[in-house]
This record gives sequence, structure tokens and C-alpha cells, in this order.
Amino acid sequence: MTRLVLAGLALLLSVPAAASAAEPAEIIREMTTELFALVDENRAEFEANPELLQKELRERLLPRLDTVHSARLVLGRHGRGLERAQVEDFADALSELLMSRYAEGVLEFRSREQVEFLPMAGENTERATRVRTRVRLPSGQRAQVDYVLRKAGDEWRVFDVIIEGISYVATFRNQIGEEIRRYGFDAMLARLQAGEIEVEVEVPVET
Repeated sequence: MTRLVLAGLALLLSVPAAASAAEPAEIIREMTTELFALVDENRAEFEANPELLQKELRERLLPRLDTVHSARLVLGRHGRGLERAQVEDFADALSELLMSRYAEGVLEFRSREQVEFLPMAGENTERATRVRTRVRLPSGQRAQVDYVLRKAGDEWRVFDVIIEGISYVATFRNQIGEEIRRYGFDAMLARLQAGEIEVEVEVPVET
């Protein structure tokens, strides 16, 4: 996964409790504001101690994500017949991989002006609502970053991020599926938990 994907996902950091009943676009806006405030206030400390940033990400980001739903989508047909505990273990391992790598990209964002919110478009429901943004990278390139949320109880939670039309869930499904076909679910999970699986995606960006 490229740093663009990591940084885009990391924009989902922290949202005030009062925003749980807000609309998805408002939630993403507030998350973005919270992210820049946190990073701006602690940039030097985070750069010197990446583990501290990872800890902050785990505490603030994970509650905003529907990790089990994402895990089931990633597993696809390979998840059929698995116990819920197995799916949850996979979701935890996948989340740990993402958290350790989010920190690599989040510090690249130095201005909230790097994120432009685009008008809502398409059919949006409680099962899947897409919030569209466009991100300006330090290189000057721009990429569209869309967040896909679903209503879980009374809260909206993110379960996918789409970068320039490439879904991280779909990308993970392809690569994790290949691991399962080669090694089986249990061996794949052990490799994922040991940090032996690197999931990558090449993202085209417009100039």
C-alpha cells in the first residue's frame, strides 16, 4: 500500500462524540480537522517517536472503523464457514498491520488545505455512503480519496477507502485470497500476525 493510501486512511482519525449522529460528510470533515490539530501540535514528538503516533492512531482511529465488516469483505468467499472469533482475529491482525503503516504516511500532511471536499454524488444509503475528497500531495499531484461508510447502530463507521478508483478492500481481498489459496487460512493468519505479509497497491495520481 502506498503512502498516499496510508495518509488518506489516516485522515479518519478521531471525531468528537457529538458527531456520531452527524452526516457522513460532516464526520469526515471533523475527523480531518482533528487529525491536523493533533499532528501539528505533536509533529516533532511523533517524528522522534513513531510508536507514540501508532498508539494515538490505535486509540483514536480504530473506534471509527468497522473492522470486522471490512475483514469479512476482504476474506470474501474464503470467510465462509469461519467462526466469528477467527474473523475477529483476522480483523485485529489486519488492523495492526494498517496502524503500524499509517504512521508512515500521516506526517506527510502539513496543511488542511491539502484536502478538498467534493459534492456528494451517486446513490448513498445506510449500507454504503461515499464521501469524496481530493488530496493535494507534497509533490503537487492530486488524487481522489473516497471514504465509504455504513450505518452500524446509531453510528456511521468507515469500512473502505477508495484511492483513484482503487478500493483497499478489493486490493486486500485479491492478495489475502492468494495467501489463503497457497497456505490456508490458519497459516495466512499466522503470517499476517507475524508481519510477514506486505499488501501493496500501486495508485495512479493525476498531475
